[in-house]
Amino acid sequence: MEPIVLNPKSKREYDFQLLAKLNIPSRRLTREEREDLGMANLMRDVDRSKKVSKASIMGKLAK
Repeated sequence: MEPIVLNPKSKREYDFQLLAKLNIPSRRLTREEREDLGMANLMRDVDRSKKVSKASIMGKLAK
């Protein structure tokens, strides 16, 4: 089964009682898990047409 992510717009929508009544397990994502999802979305959408040298990357990391 595929997981789904719900983005409530208000505190009222944070109420997981409906899911409990339907016997659907649910939990809130941790901050780290939300960051991981955001990073995965950025990585998926990145432009992969350009090549960068290893030296250029190591120079940026050294700063």
